[in-house]
Amino acid sequence: MAREHVLGGTAEAVVQTGPGVFTRMVFDVPHIGDDEALVAVEACGICGTDAETFTGGIPLQYPVIPGHEPVGRITAIGDRAAARWRVQVGDRVVLQSDIGCGRCVGCIRGDLCVVDPGTLGFIPTTRAPSLWGGYSEVLYLPPGAMPHRIADHVPARTAALYNALGAGFAWAVEAPGLRYGDSVAVLGSGQRGLASVVAARAAGASFIAVTGLGSRDAHKLALAADLGADLVIDVEQDDVVERVRGATDGEGVDVVVDTTPHATTPVLDALRLARQGGTVVLGGLKGRGNGVPGFPVDDVAMRRLRIVGVRAVDYRSFRNAVRLLERAPTFLERMHTHHFSLDAAAEAVRTLTDPSAGAIAITIEPGN
Repeated sequence: MAREHVLGGTAEAVVQTGPGVFTRMVFDVPHIGDDEALVAVEACGICGTDAETFTGGIPLQYPVIPGHEPVGRITAIGDRAAARWRVQVGDRVVLQSDIGCGRCVGCIRGDLCVVDPGTLGFIPTTRAPSLWGGYSEVLYLPPGAMPHRIADHVPARTAALYNALGAGFAWAVEAPGLRYGDSVAVLGSGQRGLASVVAARAAGASFIAVTGLGSRDAHKLALAADLGADLVIDVEQDDVVERVRGATDGEGVDVVVDTTPHATTPVLDALRLARQGGTVVLGGLKGRGNGVPGFPVDDVAMRRLRIVGVRAVDYRSFRNAVRLLERAPTFLERMHTHHFSLDAAAEAVRTLTDPSAGAIAITIEPGN
């Protein structure tokens, strides 16, 4: 038998009704079935995807409640859902953004649904029960949701780093098959870049280099060093290939992870940084239809380089992120720089993309 949501009959949420337009709305909180749950949202992380959807760079089917990185507490849950997810009322959880039918092979394996795929923060409010995004007081969990319980001692703002850290493990560890003692270069020192440094260090990398723009990213490069990078490179001052090859006796690194958005030059740098037989992971989107001028196809073939594209975060990487947050919340909380109330959601998104703000990880907090 499903237990009732304890917060009341309605929930407030921020709804995007068009590019750059956020509106505060009130929704009825649904009664749930045995395979469903409700979460009281404490914090919702934001990333570059939120900025792209806000401006219309990534199209949405309006109206929609954004937010795909929510942290909150279970306030109502059906018995079958509680048994399947191994959570109960009062547990704090973080959510994988991809959801599905809960019954197909993909859902059972923790992969993408092959029957009814969806993504938190991208489902229109016209689809019942409307509460599909993290910019809301309450979030609905369908049977195909994938919550991960996270310990109470991790502050909600810090717990909201789970998605970025999950990407770090997915991109810097799982995708390239990082082995203990491997060397790594991370291009870009934003959320995903810093998370890749953290994940690579946790996985036993012997050497980690990270790049950034000194005029904009000096504080991020300093934090990267604190988080485990052995070499930080200001690409406005130094040649990244010379610095990395100089630090690796001219050999290059085993794994290169490009997290930089839009710019295509880092892709060419990544190929030059990798040792023969090394792996290049491409995680930073460059814009639909944008190619890489001068891409050295023959060099890739002759040097037997492996190129891996990444986007989503797998179940194991989420679990590794949660475990790391539970072990070292104080160490990781320095990645969080700003928090905003639900009413200030638009300001939060603008702050993320404002170079003068120095933002790394930002949360929107409905209860703030």
